[in-house]
Amino acid sequence: MKTKPSPFLLLCIMGGLAIFSSTMAKNPALPLFIRSMGVPVSTVGFIAAASTVVGIIVSLPAGILSDIIGRRRVILMAAIVFATAPFLYLVITSPWQLVLVRVYHGLATAILGPVAMAAVADTFEKRRGERMGWYSSATMLGRFLAPFVGGILIFGEDFRWVYLADGFAGVLALVAAIRLPLTTRTSGPVWETLKRERGKYGQEIAFVFRHLGILATSVIEAVQYFAFGCLETFLPIYLNEKLGYPAWKIGLLFTAQILAATFTKPVMGRLSDRYGRIPMIVSGLALGGITTGIMLLSSNYLVILVLIAIFGLGLATVTASTSALVADLARAQSRGSALGILSSIMDIGHSSGPMVTGVLIGAYSYRMAFGIVGVGLVVVSLIFGFTMRWAIPRAETGTQG
Repeated sequence: MKTKPSPFLLLCIMGGLAIFSSTMAKNPALPLFIRSMGVPVSTVGFIAAASTVVGIIVSLPAGILSDIIGRRRVILMAAIVFATAPFLYLVITSPWQLVLVRVYHGLATAILGPVAMAAVADTFEKRRGERMGWYSSATMLGRFLAPFVGGILIFGEDFRWVYLADGFAGVLALVAAIRLPLTTRTSGPVWETLKRERGKYGQEIAFVFRHLGILATSVIEAVQYFAFGCLETFLPIYLNEKLGYPAWKIGLLFTAQILAATFTKPVMGRLSDRYGRIPMIVSGLALGGITTGIMLLSSNYLVILVLIAIFGLGLATVTASTSALVADLARAQSRGSALGILSSIMDIGHSSGPMVTGVLIGAYSYRMAFGIVGVGLVVVSLIFGFTMRWAIPRAETGTQG
């Protein structure tokens, strides 16, 4: 008798393939594809950001919808986009068409992020942080492999093979999603279900928006990704233009960061299950703040390598606990909504980090800007720790004896 893969394993496989596909579509292919159409450098960022804006808008409604009609049906919607969007790049002939395709492709990650996390949280009451960490590591593995594979498949200005590979990975993600044995809460038409349940879920959404712990934790994740956006955008420029490091050496630094986050996240999730979410979030955010603040004080490559790996550890520590804490604090029937809020607010922080840091660099310097961001993270971590310890009972923060 053949053994069927567990729902959790299928979720991890699907998530890893989906994020592998979507990341390969943009890194390093997207900016090169945009430039190949004659788009000026000043406009590249706006086209590339189209999918991020979708995440801010769509993540919350996707989470709410999954609470009402079930996780499986909403995950299938995202998987269909993952499987179809890559092939649309093959017929693009102008920049405005690329914007539309990026918006469509952005729907997939905006929907999948909070809903898949909610599905993991539904499945595991105990060891929830560890399991959510494993799922996140699966997606980060896909994110890590994508730029390498995508770069190999780009031949000059011929991007066909990279987007065909994207599509193939997206189709495999759809196959895994179809096999997911998750419960479907309703069997009738979606529209009729929404009309019937709108009163009940209106109350649940109101509960989420009024919950201090959920909102504060979402802001903390946004702050963490604010710093991440600062680092991933301006550290490469600083290292290349100010210190003269070649692109391959800079790429190795960020590989170290991703690897540190990927392999430590399940461990950090397990520690948050045992010792509580809040201490892990505070320590991880402070660690990220310290490393960001001192990142540019040395020009030694190995020192920077160690610091950016430690930043990855701090990122894993924070994000392994924030999603789990939001899942702990939310009621079961509104967990998707709560994680949707987390995802939307996180995208705001991630997208605003480069913009604010750019202004600070223009006004002061790279070192001063990174120092301000680093100090800000440490201060916010302390405020969060003091606020949450009296605002949220210990029993609600994921501590398991």
